[in-house]
Amino acid sequence: MVECVVKNWQGEEVGQATIDLKVASDQSATHIVHRVLVRQLANKRQGNASTKTRAEVRGGGRKPWRQKGTGRARAGSIRSPLWRGGGVTFGPKPRDYETKMNRKERRLGLRTAFHSRIEDTIVVEDFASQLAKPKTKELMNAIARWGVEKDAKVLLLVAEPDSNLYLSARNVEKLTMLPASQLNVYDILKADKIVATAAAIAKIQEVFND
Repeated sequence: MVECVVKNWQGEEVGQATIDLKVASDQSATHIVHRVLVRQLANKRQGNASTKTRAEVRGGGRKPWRQKGTGRARAGSIRSPLWRGGGVTFGPKPRDYETKMNRKERRLGLRTAFHSRIEDTIVVEDFASQLAKPKTKELMNAIARWGVEKDAKVLLLVAEPDSNLYLSARNVEKLTMLPASQLNVYDILKADKIVATAAAIAKIQEVFND
């Protein structure tokens, strides 16, 4: 259980939030987070890379020259992998990279990864009402008031999607906004700082703490 300071839109401390997550032991934490991360990245792969073998390349049915007497190396097809325009040896074919993992293990890895970034997490009050219309500059100024450095990669966690907030954040290269229910290990580990609303913290504990 960890107590975090909650900041308001102006960057002032206005309260406390409790983060209570069941995490892996110190001995197995690194291993399980790594497994969850590898699974996530593997499952994102499309697996649709494809090359043609010598049997699939068009042409090459006729033997280029006779077997003996020419002084050249014997050849049976102009579509041999040794020839320009020929087939590919052991090239990629469409495949499924999906990796299976138990749901409890996945969630344990996710909670452990998030808990490991507590020191880099800033908890704020729900601020969607502060953005009456999409305004990127106002959002970035608020993030700066919360103590995030200008060039830091930021993960912004909210309880529920908000259109004005989404439109304000979508054009910022180093800012990733996610609903709490879509939290994932890759984005947690990639970010330099995590900014989460108090409602998002409650949602994470409700959804993933089983």
